[in-house]
Amino acid sequence: MKNNQLKAGAALSYANIFLTNLVGLFLTPFIIRSLGSAEYGLYTMIGALVGYMSVLDFGLNNTVVRYVAKYKAKKDKIGEQNFLAHSFIMYICISLIVMLIGSIFYFNLENLYTDTLTFDQLNKAKLMMGILIFNLSISLPGGAFTGICYGYEQFILPKAVNIIRYVIRSLLVVAILLYGGDAVGLVILDTILNLVVIGINAIIVFRILKVKIKIHVFNKKLFSDILKFSLWIFVFAIVHQLRWQFGQFIIGLYYSTTIVAIYAVGITLGNYYGAFSNAIASVFLPKAIQMTVNEIPQKELTDAFIKISRIILIVLLYILGAFIVVGKDFVFFWVGDEYNMAYYYALTIMLGLTPILSQGFANNILEAKNLMAYRGKLLLGLTILGTIISVYMAKMYGVMELIYTVVFFLLLERIIMIPYYKKKANLDMKRYYKEIGPLFIGIIVISALFLVINSFLPGKNLYVFLSISIVYSAIYFLITLNIMTDYEKNFLKSFLKKLPFSQKFKS
Repeated sequence: MKNNQLKAGAALSYANIFLTNLVGLFLTPFIIRSLGSAEYGLYTMIGALVGYMSVLDFGLNNTVVRYVAKYKAKKDKIGEQNFLAHSFIMYICISLIVMLIGSIFYFNLENLYTDTLTFDQLNKAKLMMGILIFNLSISLPGGAFTGICYGYEQFILPKAVNIIRYVIRSLLVVAILLYGGDAVGLVILDTILNLVVIGINAIIVFRILKVKIKIHVFNKKLFSDILKFSLWIFVFAIVHQLRWQFGQFIIGLYYSTTIVAIYAVGITLGNYYGAFSNAIASVFLPKAIQMTVNEIPQKELTDAFIKISRIILIVLLYILGAFIVVGKDFVFFWVGDEYNMAYYYALTIMLGLTPILSQGFANNILEAKNLMAYRGKLLLGLTILGTIISVYMAKMYGVMELIYTVVFFLLLERIIMIPYYKKKANLDMKRYYKEIGPLFIGIIVISALFLVINSFLPGKNLYVFLSISIVYSAIYFLITLNIMTDYEKNFLKSFLKKLPFSQKFKS
């Protein structure tokens, strides 16, 4: 039963990633055209502003998973009930803080955006923000129910509920916009669906899993232990928000909501890019823990690091090369000529993310060894410094310069981490770069070849776009097939077989 939950949970995770990316590719341009660039920019800007406060959960959802699993393994029902009661006390405090901070922003929106928003936009922004603050104050503690399910290794129901929610939301978004709805309607829809999902997950927890929440002994030390475990999860959440969401807030202060919308499209494409890597990298954390516990020698550890990185890079570099070759036309056909700069934003982000995404296994090793503090401090310090500089760059120069700054600090973190990976994670980084180098050389050569070919072909032509995409894919596949190892070929075959649509096709 447990094994079935794990397998089905993994399959549903892949299905969710596939569905989110696929539907998002079709839904995003529809939303943009329905709302208009100005209102879409307002929608993403206010959503990002409220999103900053989501980090105030201090990583508690992950902590709930860990502690519930621990108490369940010990069959300590009293300890579990006591822990959950303490957690929900913390959640209530966090929700109150969210409402307080949200209220401060709410009553100061005019001061923040008086130069960039019209009177009508300000009124709509305040309405959306009020709804989103309520949504967030409920969603943060509501997320604990999902954490409890995962702690009990019950993955199927909550993940299935999440997929169904996404499908229903997508259909209702289309219906709302077709009948003349606006950004406020989308915010209300998300709030209602969140409440429904929280209610369903609560039923799963209380009715099916028979979980109880009760204070038996008030324990200050337990609060301290929870916060200590959550600290670095909280730090990484702050880093993510500052890197990718803070830009929308800053751009909104100095530029129109249309510029915010273009930036948001670039960030969306960058997030899609990262999702492909995360789907593969998440599979390897248990392997990293097992290898660390068994104290595997450096050569074997580095071998695994190289194998995993190459698999991730084969996928990432295909997408990156395709975006370099046909990305401009893709953006044109996807969201229109007005969003041309989103291509350059997204490409810069993809280039910056590639070294980080491909080295996820090294971070898994650090996590397995409980050595995340150094990277957490480094990331937080560089991100704060980068954010300060990016504010100046955005104000004095523009959006592109803001993104250059963010990416510079991304790459600087990679360079600084190299000796730490070697010393603490016991990885031979010199051999690593030597063995992944040919993959980068290959994509540079292929991309350069197609860019030369593109210079002789008409742009913004659907037939040319499709033809080049097919030819590029075929050449990349043939070249990659010849340089792939047997391990890589077998892994990709196994990975494809695990995808839900592959299972369905077989049956």
